[in-house]
Amino acid sequence: MKFAVQLYSVRDHIENGNDLLEILGKVKEIGFDGVEFAGYQDLSAEVLKKRCDELGLTVVGSHMGLEDFMGEKLNETLSYHKTLGTKYVGVGGAPHSTYEEAKNTADVLGAANTEAEKIGMNTYYHNHTEEFADLKDGKNAMDIIGEQCKLEIDTYWSFCAGVKNSDYLPKMKDKVALIHIKDGKNHKPMALGEGENDLADVVKGVKEIGLEWVILENDDPVPTGLEDITRSYKWLKENF
Repeated sequence: MKFAVQLYSVRDHIENGNDLLEILGKVKEIGFDGVEFAGYQDLSAEVLKKRCDELGLTVVGSHMGLEDFMGEKLNETLSYHKTLGTKYVGVGGAPHSTYEEAKNTADVLGAANTEAEKIGMNTYYHNHTEEFADLKDGKNAMDIIGEQCKLEIDTYWSFCAGVKNSDYLPKMKDKVALIHIKDGKNHKPMALGEGENDLADVVKGVKEIGLEWVILENDDPVPTGLEDITRSYKWLKENF
């Protein structure tokens, strides 16, 4: 099992490109094998690729905006991430509250996925809680979007939606590219082991489908991003 971290979790340490390059070293020191980006601070893909290679970090994925998968921006997005060497590039969320919104998001990511597949990549969609509400004919946004691209299951937000992850992950095995492991309480994210998520159920589901990567994320780290993910990394090593 390999562990990565979504760098949104340490955004309080990143104000410019130099900070981002430095934080990559910090997460490697903690023990992480890979990273998922959430912005690049205007650094080129070549600079980031070189830094990650020097550190032995794998770029597991990246969150972009839905607009980055449309029109002329699509080629730029795919080229950038091909240089980074990642297999996946996706969105951390996009319109999904109605059937029409979910279908449009699916169409955009699906068309982009067709192009991504030509260069050995896939697009993906990361959920929050609302995507599990029924929209039409018994389908929710995850069903609709998952018809056209891969999925990144955030296992805390799915838990908040009443989903049993050890059942859902195997059910969606063919669509799941990545997962976020996260804890929390009352919809407030917390470090692993400090909230009420059924993390043992998440571990069970992850192992059942044989995922290579588990990505840590905390939207609201305490007291700092680095301190928070250090506590969570200890939990990961002790429980996988």
